[in-house]
Amino acid sequence: MSTRRLKNEDYNDYSSTENSPDNDSLYSSTDISGSPPAFGNYQRLNEKNGINWPEALIHLLKGNIGTGLLILPLAVKNAGIVLGPISMVVMGVVAVHCMQMLVKCSHYLCTKLHKPFLDYGTVVQCSLEESSSLLLKKNSTFGRCFVEFFLILTQLGFCCVYFVFLADNIKQVVDAANITNNDCSQNISTVVHGSMDSRLYILSFLPFIILLVFIQNLKYLTPLSMLANLAMLVSLILIFIHLFGHISHSSDLPKVGDWKSFAMFFGTAIFAFEGIGVVLPLENKMQKPHQFPAILYSAIAIVTILYVSTGVLGYTCFGEEIKGSVTLNLPPCWLYQSVKILYSFGIFITYAVQFFVAAEILVPLAVIRVPERRKLCVNLAVRAALVILTCGLAISIPHLEIVISLVGSVSSSTLALIIPPLLEIVTFQSEGMSRWIIVKNILISMVGFLGFLMGTFVSVEQLLFKTITVTNVTDFLQS
Repeated sequence: MSTRRLKNEDYNDYSSTENSPDNDSLYSSTDISGSPPAFGNYQRLNEKNGINWPEALIHLLKGNIGTGLLILPLAVKNAGIVLGPISMVVMGVVAVHCMQMLVKCSHYLCTKLHKPFLDYGTVVQCSLEESSSLLLKKNSTFGRCFVEFFLILTQLGFCCVYFVFLADNIKQVVDAANITNNDCSQNISTVVHGSMDSRLYILSFLPFIILLVFIQNLKYLTPLSMLANLAMLVSLILIFIHLFGHISHSSDLPKVGDWKSFAMFFGTAIFAFEGIGVVLPLENKMQKPHQFPAILYSAIAIVTILYVSTGVLGYTCFGEEIKGSVTLNLPPCWLYQSVKILYSFGIFITYAVQFFVAAEILVPLAVIRVPERRKLCVNLAVRAALVILTCGLAISIPHLEIVISLVGSVSSSTLALIIPPLLEIVTFQSEGMSRWIIVKNILISMVGFLGFLMGTFVSVEQLLFKTITVTNVTDFLQS
């Protein structure tokens, strides 16, 4: 997710990206002495049109539940049927704690600097500027650019995942078209080799997605976004019905995985907890921001329960045969083939929303350098180039589980685990932080960095192994 702000007239939904308050909204405090108020007394004025707590809860849930949900059964397989759920709960607790750190730093800096609102990158920049360290002050702009780089990397990584997801699911529907029937009682997905290579499916989606991202005002995508959310909800309900009715592996599954498998689990799990980017924009728009911490904890608790349930049920249902997405394990009957199509439609529309975040950062940098008459052409060209880039990366890594683990390990761990604890230390260093809080924050960042290294190493190793294996098989068949 991203903290990049969208204009209110552009988009009024928080399903995957976010909305920010109008520029005339103000942060205020009952304390007019100029000193920052206590965190619990933080309030905002002139937000008559802000969202209430049920709306914030719904948007938080929508912002955290995405493609990562469907790969969690494979993540549990990598970590083990016992260690996987326990680790997922721990990661949920740590993730929501880091989100709360980010909100706390934003509140403090907004009040101290009399800012109406701050996004993720600007929070980092302001925190470094207010630091007592000259080195940090000099590199405050770099800090903002560093965060925005990882925000772009995360969003484009999501888009790569969407390309691979679409290709895998639609390919399976087409391959099994001749054997699809009305019998949904079986618990094994039939593997049929026939149609095009999955990379050709990825390429076939390219022109349609380019046309989709040419829609620059996301307000026009709102009806499609609502249909996409409904399609994904119906799909999830049908998936859970199948999982509950076909639990067959419960006692013969490994309880703990090896360290390499756990590194893959880390990348996948932190990818699933992808909602840190939506936290500040939602909090910025709330009528009563002091309610936000309770809403945040409630949302992540619900998400964690859903994640653990999906991971455990999917793994116990399909066992060692679990694939990169649980949809790929569904039987080839018309009901579950429609599930793949419905969920793919939802992902297709979501691509445009996720892509908008990266485009809002990169497109202005290119457009500002050209004459007015060429701005539209350059705008569309940059958008098309970014889509082609994500398509090319997806073609080069057509393995869903590896793409998700790599994106999670590299970018999601940086934004969700490494930066927030360090940000809190820098922001509140002059306020006399407890030594134990500093140790705790450093420990969280170290664990995040260790996961970054291990997850990236294992993901790249798995990618190289699969590439070499496919090459050897191809050479053997040609000979």
